[in-house]
Amino acid sequence: MATASGSTRPATTFDISLTINGETREIAVAPWTTLLDLLRERLDLTGTKKGCDHGQCGACTVLVNGVRVNSCLTLAVMKDGAEITTVEGLAGLAHREGTNTLHPIQEAFVEHDAFQCGYCTPGQLCSSVGLMNEGHAKTRDEIREAMSGNICRCGAYTNIVDAIEEVMGAAR
Repeated sequence: MATASGSTRPATTFDISLTINGETREIAVAPWTTLLDLLRERLDLTGTKKGCDHGQCGACTVLVNGVRVNSCLTLAVMKDGAEITTVEGLAGLAHREGTNTLHPIQEAFVEHDAFQCGYCTPGQLCSSVGLMNEGHAKTRDEIREAMSGNICRCGAYTNIVDAIEEVMGAAR
């Protein structure tokens, strides 16, 4: 839709600022744009997956200010000023911590074969980092419960928990 000035920007947009994977971006968004659609369709960060689009599968999980959220249920305008980390940015978190490799959870997922088809993996990885940031899950049962919002249709749950447990143990 064109505005009166002849631009192709929708008539009703809001200018927001997001720091995405360490890079500050100034973006005009329509008020109904989800964070998921902004990331995938406008910013080409396609690692975050659109699964159910109803907040029930966890494939779209990203970190907002270090906290895991379902990006399909989050309006982008509500996160103005926030720091967003997608699966593409996890290695950047490790780099900021002094390494130049994958994030430890990414390495552990590879080591423990914690993915099969890989579709849920970006959401599982971001959720795992969020879970560790929260610091509440201490046991395998607590990890399983805290990760219950992330569905793996291939059934790699045991390996996912093994990977999280390893990284949590190394961090202690």
